[in-house]
Amino acid sequence: MTRTYLIKPVLDHKYPSITHGEGIYLYDEQGKQYIDGSSGAVTASIGHGVQEIIEAMAEQSKKVSFVYRSQFTTGAAEQLAKKISEITPGDLNWSFFVNSGSEATETAMKIAIQYWQEKGMKTKNKIISRWMSYHGITMGALSMSGHIQRRERFEPMLESYPSISAPYYYRDAGQRTIEECDDFYAQELEKEILRVGKDHIAAFIAEPMIGAAGGALTPSDGYFQKMKAVCDRHDILFIADEVMTGVGRTGKMFAMEHFNVIPDIMATGKGMSAGYTPMAAAVVSERVMEPILNGSKIVMSGHTFSANPQSAATSLAVLNYIEKNNLVENSAVNGAYLKERVCELAEASKIIGDVRGKGLFVGIEFVEDKLTKKSFERALDVVNKIVEANFAEGLLVYPANAGADGLTGDAVILSPPLTITREEVDELVRRFAVALGKVERELLGELSKR
Repeated sequence: MTRTYLIKPVLDHKYPSITHGEGIYLYDEQGKQYIDGSSGAVTASIGHGVQEIIEAMAEQSKKVSFVYRSQFTTGAAEQLAKKISEITPGDLNWSFFVNSGSEATETAMKIAIQYWQEKGMKTKNKIISRWMSYHGITMGALSMSGHIQRRERFEPMLESYPSISAPYYYRDAGQRTIEECDDFYAQELEKEILRVGKDHIAAFIAEPMIGAAGGALTPSDGYFQKMKAVCDRHDILFIADEVMTGVGRTGKMFAMEHFNVIPDIMATGKGMSAGYTPMAAAVVSERVMEPILNGSKIVMSGHTFSANPQSAATSLAVLNYIEKNNLVENSAVNGAYLKERVCELAEASKIIGDVRGKGLFVGIEFVEDKLTKKSFERALDVVNKIVEANFAEGLLVYPANAGADGLTGDAVILSPPLTITREEVDELVRRFAVALGKVERELLGELSKR
């Protein structure tokens, strides 16, 4: 076998080579077809091979593909920033463009800290975040993340920001109502603020719906209203990490619209370029920008490729395509249908404990015992069994953590492109059901031998 020079996620794993994609499908060099049931990493939101986007990319490349943001601006970057101000809620009008979601959340963190510095409050430089969260792989973003497996290798180098619980009603609402759970989460946030001291805390960051660290954990309609009220009471900014949930994924343009709360700063990415180019953004409210505009006039962040015109033009074309084709509405309608079909599978399954999510962002948690909600032992490696069985059936699903400790549980996310049709949902569910049946029989067989 010819050796590789590419560092892949698992160095000795043999990955099929994809030759092309069309719509929700990918095709490897052997001609095998895969339904992209995860949009890659919840990214390819308009599907593959969209000619309109390809043409926009080619057109921009004929003009200019790169200028350095410290020297020039471009029409493409200005138009993209204007478009984002139009589609985001409230006064989230200012965009700082970066290359990835990790950079977007880290930039959001830096802007939150700078906001207080410009107001003369230099001690407000800590961030409160939640366990069972993931905000990115750079050191600042990872410090804010409560994803235990991704933290553990670098723990000595990280800040200890994660400190409060994520909303996990499947496991927390046994002896109390959803409203009582929300009261507990808000009280937990307030206790942490009082413990650390509000004069030391710049912001609270949260994913509207938790992705990799929680398998689409979804809060109640009132959760964020209570959390934002605590932040406001103690002069703490709220950062919404919409990198995974933004731009139509949950059946709204941004997931925070489900909860009627407007963040002070929002991070977005993934779906804003749909995988056609590396692009993300920290989107900042007028209120947060005001002291910076009146003060240093410089946001102390930036990357070589920030706001490059090639990526900006591509992302603008993606956003226009989503609007023109009513893909946010399609996400809501076909997402509800997908969740309904998965719930039908769950009723018959002995290992599906919970189905959750909104739009085309559906999480499935697997348990050994549906009555006690006991997670499978980690040694059984259930989530990878599920991923591999679906891969064999030609369906890509996204693995996620779950469980009472956020480490030993197993979940996957179904997040196909927003373009998926009802008939394609049926085929996706059919393939998932076949894979689920194989894994379920294997697991039940292993457990029966104990």
